[in-house]
Amino acid sequence: MLGVLVLVPVLLGVALRAFGGPDADDGAPGIFTQITGNGLFLTFAALSILVQLLLPVTVAVVAGDSIAGEAGIGTLRYLLAVPVGRTRLLLVKYANAVVFCLVAVTAVALSSLLTGLLLFPAGPITLLSGGTIPMAEGLLRIGLVVLYVTAGMAALAAISLALSTLTEVAIGAIATTVVLVIVAQVLGAVSQLAALRPYLLSSWWNDFDGVLRDPVATEVMGQGLLVFAAYIVIFGSIAWARFNGKDISG
Repeated sequence: MLGVLVLVPVLLGVALRAFGGPDADDGAPGIFTQITGNGLFLTFAALSILVQLLLPVTVAVVAGDSIAGEAGIGTLRYLLAVPVGRTRLLLVKYANAVVFCLVAVTAVALSSLLTGLLLFPAGPITLLSGGTIPMAEGLLRIGLVVLYVTAGMAALAAISLALSTLTEVAIGAIATTVVLVIVAQVLGAVSQLAALRPYLLSSWWNDFDGVLRDPVATEVMGQGLLVFAAYIVIFGSIAWARFNGKDISG
């Protein structure tokens, strides 16, 4: 799964190199129109694509299998018989999922950077707000993007972990997480339901483009981080309450 994530920026870069990037007149987002002029933009473009579905699916597989997978194959009761406290085990499982989120997002960023630097010119970044920043600062802002997207995926991992405590069938937790992501994105795309968007997790995932503003859109990104934190607290609490009261028979 990590291999597939890493391959997407390479395919995107090769396609843009071979056929050229979209023009602003085509209605393409500003990030995509600037890739051929500066390879650093491939990182922002790749993450904006992957964060829609493929990255969430990957996170859902890891987090959704964390508890349900152990219960399904009968190893969960042996873990708890060590003995290991249920709260500690749950925290370790979640920490593992968060580390995977960081590794996955970092792998995509590094693949995008390498591909962009090999296929396109690189230099000072022209921001979406019109200003220009040095390449070194651009790399720093890419690091901020990695951390922001990781936080968003960590919030999704908390949801998937909570669902994983509700079943002994890992695929059920994984599929439910993916369905929730798709439903949230559909609801966010309906203009008549605009009032729901601030409460939908997926509505905040692409706000990492705030780093391409001058100054950085810290207010919007800060709100996104607060939403991510709220999801982690709420669904982390659900996972803890369910797991501590769960009868482990498998």
